[in-house]
Amino acid sequence: MIVALGRGGYCPKDRRQHEGLVQLYRELEVAYCRLVTITTDNITDTNEFRTGVDAHWPFLSDPRRVVQKDLDIAEYTDPTHNPMIPHTLVLEPGLIVYKIYMGYWFFGRPTMEDLRQDLRAVLKKCRPDWDITTPRLKAAWKEGRKEHFYPYGKSYAQTISEQD
Repeated sequence: MIVALGRGGYCPKDRRQHEGLVQLYRELEVAYCRLVTITTDNITDTNEFRTGVDAHWPFLSDPRRVVQKDLDIAEYTDPTHNPMIPHTLVLEPGLIVYKIYMGYWFFGRPTMEDLRQDLRAVLKKCRPDWDITTPRLKAAWKEGRKEHFYPYGKSYAQTISEQD
């Protein structure tokens, strides 16, 4: 999962980042990955931001700044808007933090290729059938042990939740 914490629709840097995420989102859908954006905008501005960049994933409005306060990421250099310092988080199943990007300056934010590489590493780690060309997995399939393969077996997230 990717979580984009942003200033909001008024910020040209947030808009540009989200234009890139719109392109990446089509890949995320077929890769069984999720994306969510959270800003400190009110619900109207949040919806206008989402529509303005033609995004089709959840945008959450946090005008009470709960996330900003909980994570201690108030952008103190902008008292007018009182936004969050932009961050992009890449999460593993179970909401385990894999990587955090801090994007106060635009080039602190991940490129779409950075996110692809991060998600590749996360999926490689959590998908037991990542490389179905291994002799072990070929043998398991031949023997009918399909629990090692998606969608037949338990997902990594299910395994993690059972361990909790």
